[in-house]
Amino acid sequence: MSENLSELVAAKVADARGSACPGPLLEAKKAIGGVPVGQVVEVQSNDPGSRNDLPTWAQRVGHEYLGRLEADGYDRHFVRRKK
Repeated sequence: MSENLSELVAAKVADARGSACPGPLLEAKKAIGGVPVGQVVEVQSNDPGSRNDLPTWAQRVGHEYLGRLEADGYDRHFVRRKK
């Protein structure tokens, strides 16, 4: 699926900026449970480990990692809930 991430509106935003591993991953897990299947969660993180952790987690648990955008000092990661 090809989506323009800059135009994507997330159903929920998890702000994990300033949180070191595993904080962003825990915030992503909490947020994904709060949106309906098919909706998107945005995880904001300035922890470089999130660039690997979030896509790996999403694939492992059956969600769709849509990608990330670089913002002012942090990354915006997008995950679609699939189950």
